[in-house]
Amino acid sequence: MLYHDFSQFMAAHIQSPDTRCVLALSGGVDSRVLLHLLARYVRDNHCDAMAVHVHHGLSASADLWVERCRQWCAEAALPFQVEYIQLDTQGKGLEAAARQARYQALQQYVGEGDLLLTGQHRDDQLETFLLALKRGSGPKGLSGMAASMSFHQGWLIRPLLHRSRAEIEAYAHAHQLSWVDDESNQDTRFDRNFIRHEIMPVLLARWPHFPQAVQRSAELCASQEALLDELLQARYQAALQPDQSLSIRCLLECSDAARAQILRMWFHQFGHQMPSRAQLDNISHQVLQAKADANPRCRIGHAEVRRFGDALHYVPVYVDISDWRCPININHPVELPDGLGTLTLTERVVLTDRSTEKQAVFGLNQCCLSVPLQVIFNPEGLVASPVGRKGHHKLKKLFQEYRIPSWQRRRMPILISGQQVIAVAGLFVDEHFSGSDYELIWGTTI
Repeated sequence: MLYHDFSQFMAAHIQSPDTRCVLALSGGVDSRVLLHLLARYVRDNHCDAMAVHVHHGLSASADLWVERCRQWCAEAALPFQVEYIQLDTQGKGLEAAARQARYQALQQYVGEGDLLLTGQHRDDQLETFLLALKRGSGPKGLSGMAASMSFHQGWLIRPLLHRSRAEIEAYAHAHQLSWVDDESNQDTRFDRNFIRHEIMPVLLARWPHFPQAVQRSAELCASQEALLDELLQARYQAALQPDQSLSIRCLLECSDAARAQILRMWFHQFGHQMPSRAQLDNISHQVLQAKADANPRCRIGHAEVRRFGDALHYVPVYVDISDWRCPININHPVELPDGLGTLTLTERVVLTDRSTEKQAVFGLNQCCLSVPLQVIFNPEGLVASPVGRKGHHKLKKLFQEYRIPSWQRRRMPILISGQQVIAVAGLFVDEHFSGSDYELIWGTTI
C-alpha cells in the first residue's frame, strides 16, 4: 500500500522523461524507507534518480553514516554523492543553521524541473505546527510543510507527509531495512525533540487523531494564505520594481494588514528569511515612514531591509572594509576585499574588445603616476572634481547625486594620492587626471 501511494505521488509530480529525482538521504528510517521506495520506482519506470547525503560533522558517527548510505545506494543501484558542510550558527540556532546549510548544499543537484525528495511525515508536521504555534506564527507559519513546493530550479516534494512515523517504521521492519539513529534526536534541549518525546505522547494518548486534525488545520491555513496572495497579487506586482525592490509609495497606500502581507510575499518570492511580526512592524513604521534623507534599516538574520529613494531594498550585511587600504602600481592587479574583484591600473590598450567582460574602465592621464597611489574605501572627508563638474564636491554629496545607495558607498574603490581623489572606480575620474594614457579597470560590478 505504501509503495502504491508513493508511485501515484511520483507519477503526479514527474512532468518530463528528463526529470531527475534527487533523494536527500540522511540515513534515518524516513529517508531509508524513501530510498527503498525510490529504488523500486526507478526499476519499474526507468527514471533518472540519485541520492545525496549531507555530512554536517556534528556527530562522532557521521563518517559511519556516510558509508552506510553509500552501501545502501550501491545495493539499490542508485548513484550516491556526499556533501561536506560547515555550519554558520551566527544569529540562529543549531537546528536552523543545519537545515539552511543542508538545503543550500542540495540546491546544486536540482536542475530545471527536477525533484528533491525529503522524508518528512505526519508526525513531523505536528511538531512543525506546534513549534510555529509556540512562536506565535500566523497562517503562513501554521501552514507547516507542503507536500510539494518550488525549490531552486525544480520542486521539493514530501511523499511521506501523510504517513505516520509508526507506518514508516512498520514498512522498514517488514522489508528488513536497517537505518542509522542520530543520537541528537534524543536530546530534549532541542525544542523539536522536547515536543516529540515529552509533549506528543501525552497528546496522542488523549487524542489519537490529533496529528490528522493538525494536518487539516495546516492545510486550511495554507489555503487561506494562498487566497490572500491571490487577492493581493495585483498590488504586489504594482509595488515590485525591476530591481526587486518595493515601491514605498505603493506600500504606504495599503492598509497595515495588506502591507504586512505584501512584505511577506516579497520575502517569500526571493527566498529570504521570513521576518517576525516585530520586524514587520519595524519595517512598516520605522523604515517606511522615516524621512527621505534618513538611513533606516531593519536587521533580519544576515541581511537588512533598507530604504533608498522611493523603495525598500533587501541587502546583505556587508563586512566593514572602511579601514582597508593598499598601494597600487602599474600592471599589478590589486585583489580587493570581501569578494569585490580586482582593480588594475594599466597602460591603455587600443581597440581592446571588452564587450563580454564584466568590468568598469576609466581613462587616466600621466599625472596620476607622479605620486604614490593607494586604493581605499572610506570616502569620509574627501572631495573631488568629476569631469564635467565645476568646483570641488564632497564625495558624500557626489554619491547622493549619482544615486549610489548608502550601503554601497563604502564598497566602491577610491584611487587616491594622499588626500587627492584620482578616481572612484565605476563612477568618475577627477578632471585633473582624466585622459587616455592609462586605464583603471575594476574587474567586477557592485
